[in-house]
Amino acid sequence: MITGGAGFIGSHVIRLFVNKYPDYRIVNVDSLTYAGNLENLSDIENKANYVFENADIKNEDQISAIFDQYHIDGVIHLAAESHVDRSISGPMEFALTNVVGTLNLLNIAKNKWADFEGKSFYHISTDEVYGSLSMDDPMFSETTAYDPRSPYSASKASSDHFVRAYFHTYGMPIKISNCSNNYGSHQFPEKLIPLVINNIVNKKDIPVYGKGDNIRDWLWVEDHAKAIDVIFHTGKNGETYNIGGLNEWTNLELVESMCDILDEKLGREKGENRKLITFVKDRLGHDKRYAIDATKIENDLNWKPSIEFEEGLEKTIDWYLNNQEWIENVTSGDYQKYYEEHYKGV
Repeated sequence: MITGGAGFIGSHVIRLFVNKYPDYRIVNVDSLTYAGNLENLSDIENKANYVFENADIKNEDQISAIFDQYHIDGVIHLAAESHVDRSISGPMEFALTNVVGTLNLLNIAKNKWADFEGKSFYHISTDEVYGSLSMDDPMFSETTAYDPRSPYSASKASSDHFVRAYFHTYGMPIKISNCSNNYGSHQFPEKLIPLVINNIVNKKDIPVYGKGDNIRDWLWVEDHAKAIDVIFHTGKNGETYNIGGLNEWTNLELVESMCDILDEKLGREKGENRKLITFVKDRLGHDKRYAIDATKIENDLNWKPSIEFEEGLEKTIDWYLNNQEWIENVTSGDYQKYYEEHYKGV
């Protein structure tokens, strides 16, 4: 079972597992909230080893029935509310989905798996649970103390604690990973990189919080999917692995770089897109810097990013430029019709 498989990261994980492991039955469990988009998986939806189930991780009856029907022996848990701005305006939904939903999955797995032999519960988390770094602080490691600063990161930190508690209390075979900011194809355009691309294409203002000096570590989503594959199959039970790209950029540096790349790709005058940059009031509780030390996963599991950020960013920009219809469907909400057309009555 892969939860949240119709989302940005989840769809890349589903695609990788369905294509790489034809002997696995991959059950995609997604409630198709605003960021869940089945068009993300149109290329593999007819594969014999792929099944989609429209279900909510908070619903005990739905999830329990899926465990029974498909004899689930492994869970990769990605489903989550993940947008910080939305968590600030509506924290309750984040607590319910990220904390209660995770606890529901843990309970069901524990009860269904009378014998833990050959079972695995892998929980995907975020670097934001560690709080905020100053410019001189060392990067986040797996032993960094938790210090969440937003309702989103607080909800993810809580879910992490529950997963670890089930390992220590019940002996459940769990793994956790905490990852830095992802970028790549099929990301909902409320997030920074697709938002900037979409606004530049449409010559709309590019909003940048504060002075644009907040720093993030960026990882190509396909490299994250590969890391998830490695951790699921070879990671040690009870362990946490930090996944990062070693790519620290200020938001303004990133936006300006994208402006310059798109000047050339769109045939615009040099510097034209930078004129769209508009500084806006800073986000409440805006963390200054995130940076991941991925030494453990590199040393223990032989994983590291496959491409440099500049190459991945160019691939990402090209994908969005070549898939304008996808962006238009997502921003208009037409993608929600995809489920109605393809799965209702099945």
